[in-house]
Amino acid sequence: MKKIVLQTLFYVLLIVITSNSLQTNAQTCRPSGHIRGRLPPPGQCMENSDSICCIPHKIYSTYTCSPPVSAYTKAILTINSFEKGGDGGVPSKCDNKYHSDNSPVVALSTGWYKNGERCGNFIKISANGRTIKAMVVDECDSSMGCDKDHDYFPPCKNNIVVASKAVWEALGIPMTSWGEMRITWTDA
Repeated sequence: MKKIVLQTLFYVLLIVITSNSLQTNAQTCRPSGHIRGRLPPPGQCMENSDSICCIPHKIYSTYTCSPPVSAYTKAILTINSFEKGGDGGVPSKCDNKYHSDNSPVVALSTGWYKNGERCGNFIKISANGRTIKAMVVDECDSSMGCDKDHDYFPPCKNNIVVASKAVWEALGIPMTSWGEMRITWTDA
């Protein structure tokens, strides 16, 4: 009798552990927190390349994760200038340098940036029937925003690849369509 009870408990425990493991793996990236938008001081939020300053009192989700990377990771491509005086404002996080808009470089959402693990590595970006390689040089911070350190911009979404104009040109996207577009990417 004891043996049957122990076997039953073992199988129940095994089912619970397996169920929890499958459930954890099936979860998508969920917000890690929220921040409230603040009114930037006059002249502190420079709206360039379709950038939008934080809206006072609006609640923004923050993320420390991004969707899993696969052979065809879905993302939103945006544009940024990585040059001195460009949209980013400060040197790139990976190497503390500015990068020419004519170089195919990108910033990745916080989860994909992986604390700098992808710095200097190349990713393959596919869109518009083309695939190109671009080097990771920066993070698009999904975990913070709406403050001086982030030029009063909202936190990035968790599925963003921010690209230089060289990436948009290499993908053959007409300049009139630059801004945001759906892409797929993977590590090169």
